[in-house]
Amino acid sequence: MERSEPLLYLEIAESIRRRIAAGELKPGDKLPSVRDLARQWNCTPGTVNRAYTLLTQEGLVAGRRGGGTRVAPNALQPEPPAWRWAALVNRAERFLLDALASGFTPAQAEAALGLAVAHWQELRAPLPAPTGAPENRLRFAGSHDLALAALMRLLAEQQPAATFSVEYSGSLGGLMALARGEAEVAGIHLWDAETDAYNVPFVRRVLPGRRVLLLGLAGRALGLMVPAGNPQNVQTVHDLAHPETRFVNRQLGSGTRTWLDAQLRQLEIAPETIVGYKRAERTHVAVAQAVAQGEATVGLGIQAAATAHGLAFIPLTHEQYELALTAAVWETPVAQALAATLRSAHFRALLLSLGGYDLALTGQERWVE
Repeated sequence: MERSEPLLYLEIAESIRRRIAAGELKPGDKLPSVRDLARQWNCTPGTVNRAYTLLTQEGLVAGRRGGGTRVAPNALQPEPPAWRWAALVNRAERFLLDALASGFTPAQAEAALGLAVAHWQELRAPLPAPTGAPENRLRFAGSHDLALAALMRLLAEQQPAATFSVEYSGSLGGLMALARGEAEVAGIHLWDAETDAYNVPFVRRVLPGRRVLLLGLAGRALGLMVPAGNPQNVQTVHDLAHPETRFVNRQLGSGTRTWLDAQLRQLEIAPETIVGYKRAERTHVAVAQAVAQGEATVGLGIQAAATAHGLAFIPLTHEQYELALTAAVWETPVAQALAATLRSAHFRALLLSLGGYDLALTGQERWVE
């Protein structure tokens, strides 16, 4: 079975870069054939071709007809740092100009770059937990959302002395981390079937007697992500149980999984009748990629993830995504800066450019006693 890691070609390219930098691969050394490397990584030849193309563009390898792909003669002679930085800026400017010429706005181009960075970060090892003073530290735990990367980046620009970390542990995992003092902020979108309310009932259960602020991030559309054209004509949760449908799920404890399981109970659909129900991914991006790569025919997620991967989207419900903070954390300078950044025109423009969000909830405060 092919590996399903997001952007696997980047991981392959990075492994070759490291071997070149370590001297394991020297100028002129021949690299494995596309077919052999695809077999080693358990992926398609096309994925390896993308890795080799990227390395060629970087000047690290060169391909010759009949001679395979070899380490470039000057691969271990890096350009002066100033030249390399200028080249990177020029690439970024070309991307921006191409985007504007194609009719996109600057906010959309910035959001696209943010999504690309977020994809790459999923391949990297988790950052160490920040160790700064509590009033200058922000540890996020909770549900995944595409807007969070942009929010944290803007906040870091405003608070260069602060330290940040992000852990996508699902909505319930975020609340429990908040209760244990392992996070300052929890990202949640938990729907309670009994009260038909978002987040408040769960905050009261997990943090009883605690005064907690719910700071609105955004309202967002949740629904079914399917290939363009919706070839299986998937329309409702009922269609997930069709024998030809291959589903990709979210992990236990996520707000998306909580909502789905409640719908299945109401509709009396047994989870074991859904092919792929046990396959669980940590993020909306990973679910969208599984559908885009043909590993599944339908996934449940937010519209922004579907749009970013060229998928069709069937809306099912409208969620309230909020950030939970204790009263003590709310008084810290970094938490106040978080709220100001979230309410800024810059962030609101980025949020709208992603698609599938509305701003009615953004920046709103409500206290849970």
